[in-house]
Amino acid sequence: QVQLVESGGGLVQAGGSLRLSCVASGRTFSKYHMGWFRQAPGKEREFVASIKWSRGSTYYADYADSVKGRFTISRDNAKNTVYLQMNSLKFEDTAVYYCNADQDGRGWSDYWGQGTQVTVSS
Repeated sequence: QVQLVESGGGLVQAGGSLRLSCVASGRTFSKYHMGWFRQAPGKEREFVASIKWSRGSTYYADYADSVKGRFTISRDNAKNTVYLQMNSLKFEDTAVYYCNADQDGRGWSDYWGQGTQVTVSS
């Protein structure tokens, strides 16, 4: 299974920015679909953004409606890393953020990393 290590969380004021990073193991990272999810206290884990491999070096990004226009997902295949740039943060973005990998197009892994805490103060 792919090992995932998230980092970059912290405490930020509303309107501020953070960039999360997730390093994944594996030799074929460039072909992984990668995603970010979050879980707020008392709520279920929810989808935030994904960046999916199509063919060659083509990738497609997708976002939850709640973060469109504010968050940007990107990846650096040379570093086996996926990023989540979060701008214009809101109090309701407060959550533990997790990344996940779909290695073969059959769905997100059951394995989750430790996550990284993002706290937005109002």
